[in-house]
Amino acid sequence: MSDQLKIKMYAFTLDCQDPCALARFYASLLGWEIAYHDGDWAIVGPPGAAQGAYPGITFQREPSYTPPVWPSEPGAQQQMAHLDFAVNDLDGAVAHALQCGATVAAAQFDDGWRVMLDPAGHPFCLCQMRAVIESPQFGLR
Repeated sequence: MSDQLKIKMYAFTLDCQDPCALARFYASLLGWEIAYHDGDWAIVGPPGAAQGAYPGITFQREPSYTPPVWPSEPGAQQQMAHLDFAVNDLDGAVAHALQCGATVAAAQFDDGWRVMLDPAGHPFCLCQMRAVIESPQFGLR
């Protein structure tokens, strides 16, 4: 890549029917702020970060959005991606996510993480990573 070309991760975008509602869920889950919203778009990011200074999560209205089925089933809507969140207390993080409006996915495959579903049905994982979070090399504080 040339020195003049700049490519920076701006956001991970999720389709949904109600961008503002899903932004409120993720802002509550992560303790982040809604940096922007209108009827068709919303974005959340860390408190005090200028929009674009740190990758955020963007939500875009898709009136025909259908939640994916997890785990996948032949002929059903498939997930294309999911979000992973590092946590230092898995049980506490699950309780917090439930309080914010998430649900625990019926299928679970490992004791080190929990697959959750956001209010629009997108899967996300809460991953027990105490050693990573407490490491001085971990960038998120």
